[in-house]
Amino acid sequence: MSGPVRVGVLGCADIALRRMLPAFTAAPGLELAAIASRDPARAKEAGLRFGCRPVHGYAELLAADDIEAVYVPLPAALHAPWVEAALEAGKHVLAEKPLTTDPESTERLLGLAAKRGVALMENVMFVHHPRHEAVRSLVADGRIGELRSFRAEFAIPPLADGDIRYSAELGGGALSDVGLYPLRAALHFLGHDLDVVGARLVRRAGREVETAGAALLATPGGVTAHLTFGMEHAYASRYELWGSEGRITVDRAFTPPADHVPVIGLHGGAGTEEIRLEPADQVAATVAAFVDAVREGSAPCADTLRQAVLLHDVRGSA
Repeated sequence: MSGPVRVGVLGCADIALRRMLPAFTAAPGLELAAIASRDPARAKEAGLRFGCRPVHGYAELLAADDIEAVYVPLPAALHAPWVEAALEAGKHVLAEKPLTTDPESTERLLGLAAKRGVALMENVMFVHHPRHEAVRSLVADGRIGELRSFRAEFAIPPLADGDIRYSAELGGGALSDVGLYPLRAALHFLGHDLDVVGARLVRRAGREVETAGAALLATPGGVTAHLTFGMEHAYASRYELWGSEGRITVDRAFTPPADHVPVIGLHGGAGTEEIRLEPADQVAATVAAFVDAVREGSAPCADTLRQAVLLHDVRGSA
């Protein structure tokens, strides 16, 4: 494939307009070609704002021969049918997280992408930030001794009452929206041999989905992962790896702005060392990873599938 990857967008969701479309327009190797909406006026407004072609309706965009890849920022419950339609149309797909609302659908779509020879990538952005690889290196180098436990927290303030994340019909709820982050971080550092020991989901009065939760996971070797999440809390975004000889702490872990100076706290018997890294744009890094996946005709999928299974197991244990 030569020339930039021509991308179309299914829908005018807030995350698309606020974060992803600016990153698309700035990305080398990618051209934002079109944006579709069921509302022609919204498509036209977004098209003018980002210099791309407005399209009325998602199916029309998928039928366009000049679109090689699509970004799907629709509500979670709509991901499976539209991702499947895009794959059947031969398009590479970057889909918002969670990829689907159940592991069976996730596995089926990942298999379809492989069969079609196209990339299917879930938009979990924090894993593309270099800070987490630096943390992995510290653990591998024995800087905190033998790893004993992992703890992660991600919570956001209350949303507007009409927000789709409060809708059960649209696949909302704290587990898949914010709980996914600490769970994916546990996978990132502890690997796939994690099992759910127990969980609790909490639904505040008047809400139709869970608004908070916690889960305990463990590896066969006894390393535990304590995960806490919510969407009606004071903001928190952090994790900690605790070893036999020290701890590593990371704040602003999951959604740091591009100009944020990442800091890794290394705590041991000699005191605390702050390791400061260069700022990094994880949104741009995610877009670059998607362009690479399109070029290769496939994207890594093992973490996406294992994450889907563990999210299902957390819900089943609650």
